Amino acid sequence: MTGEPILTAAQMRAAEQAAFDTGVDEYGLMETAGAAAAEIIWRAGHKRDALVLCGPGNNGGDGYVIARILRDRGVPVRVAALGESRTVSSQRARAAWGGPVEDMMTAAPATQLVDALFGTGLTRGLDGGVAARLCALAGAAAMSHAIDLPSGVDTDSGAMLSAVPHFDSCVALGAYKPAHLLQPAAGQIGRLVLADIGIAVASAVQRLKAPVLSRPAADAHKYTRGLVAVVGGEMIGASCLSAEAAARSGPGYVRLLAAGPVSRMSHAIVQYASLDFGRAKAVLVGPGLGRDPSAWERLAAAAKAGVPMVADADALRLLAEMGLGDLPSPAIVTPHDGEFDHMFGDLPGSKIDRALAAARASGAVIAYKGADSVIAAPDGRAAVASAASSWLSTAGTGDVLAGLCAGRLAVTGDPFRAACEAVWLHGDAARRAGAAFVADDLLEALPAAIAARL
Repeated sequence: MTGEPILTAAQMRAAEQAAFDTGVDEYGLMETAGAAAAEIIWRAGHKRDALVLCGPGNNGGDGYVIARILRDRGVPVRVAALGESRTVSSQRARAAWGGPVEDMMTAAPATQLVDALFGTGLTRGLDGGVAARLCALAGAAAMSHAIDLPSGVDTDSGAMLSAVPHFDSCVALGAYKPAHLLQPAAGQIGRLVLADIGIAVASAVQRLKAPVLSRPAADAHKYTRGLVAVVGGEMIGASCLSAEAAARSGPGYVRLLAAGPVSRMSHAIVQYASLDFGRAKAVLVGPGLGRDPSAWERLAAAAKAGVPMVADADALRLLAEMGLGDLPSPAIVTPHDGEFDHMFGDLPGSKIDRALAAARASGAVIAYKGADSVIAAPDGRAAVASAASSWLSTAGTGDVLAGLCAGRLAVTGDPFRAACEAVWLHGDAARRAGAAFVADDLLEALPAAIAARL
């Protein structure tokens, strides 16, 4: 998985300082950032009148650069500030603007609003009156743009430190930050655009990118493509959804291990009454498993089979009591918030931090589900998915994701890659399914989602 780096506030400051240490001029970097953002705003709004809100720091300096460049292109631009510029570079940018500077609290709205008040590194919320004024000006604009980050969000966690309006676009300067993809801040951003400002950035945490998948080899057969064993339980419908998803995700053979026969299921899925893990490349346990004595026995048998495992749903609750040492290696664990807290406790830090800590503690790849899914590996790699369809908030979609994880694990043998591919395909299938779908509808969209990545 090679995507685009996501940097914390401290990492971004370090990257900038490294550039300065090589001779890059701080004000020159501000000019580069402002020009990149101005180009994006110009393409979106052309010559529509704009109000640029400038804060006292370097984010405000970016705003003055943006305003000057847009003015030079014939855009009717006004600038409103929240106090005087306090850094050397922002003072230079304000002087280069050379035009009137209004008071933000009394400035009239415009067709376009540019928020350059505060960017990366904000540690406290805006004053109540300032936050309310920002929301009012954004609400009055036909288009609103946030520079680097919407003012009022915590860079590393995505928490909203004060009231934050919804922005039509956000221009990420130099690198994505966690708040661009983590909720609730990510929910306040419409279009997210990355602007290259010419500095080197690197991180083991990256934005999840579309996978590159492969067709089966010319001499492939059902066993070489991978066999998935899905352990059924008391709620057989969940297991069936998982098995159907696994069957559509690339392996050559899916086996449902259920106590009794299931009639409404693809004939290609082979049903076994016994726990037969022979030749399996991946086993999925948890969807519909239940928590009775039989569930404990089935989970224990799967854990002892020596087959790479995906654990989901009821299996996560049982594993929290059994101990994570019972997980085979490799393994993928797919908790939502409640399951995560039950398994790992109330860990500190952002969702990314918590997922990485859980991966290190368990030795498993963690696919921490939600509107902002995070996939974390024990070696420190992590991928953060862009927000998927909110229609996924319906019963059974997690079972489909678990089946995708198992299917891709059987195909690739790599738990981190498999989880990343599964989360991406799950989101794309939801996009293709449209609105008001049920989990079964995702199954029909999966082949097209896979075909698009071959």
